[in-house]
Amino acid sequence: MAIQLRPLHDRILVKRIEEKEQIRGGIIIPDTAKEKPQEGEVIAVGQGKVLENGTRLEMAVKAGDKILFGKYSGTEVKIDGTEYLIMREDEVLGIVEGASQTQTA
Repeated sequence: MAIQLRPLHDRILVKRIEEKEQIRGGIIIPDTAKEKPQEGEVIAVGQGKVLENGTRLEMAVKAGDKILFGKYSGTEVKIDGTEYLIMREDEVLGIVEGASQTQTA
């Protein structure tokens, strides 16, 4: 049975997009030395931030968007053995658009 999680207000649920193992100069980088990716897929979004006048500000991101976020953004949570981040929408640096989203080092 999968747990359904709906973030509140202006928060989003993000699953990190893991980078493929990279070999630099014939050396395999161990998992402990790898940095956590700063790219993710939005899994679920809240209804939006409630402003002081009582109106609700619509979210700019939606489920399925690929996003970039800061290295220390969000709070890590584990749901059904899978790690996710819950963060505020204003922690999102940008939405990745286009078909080719990979870069080579």
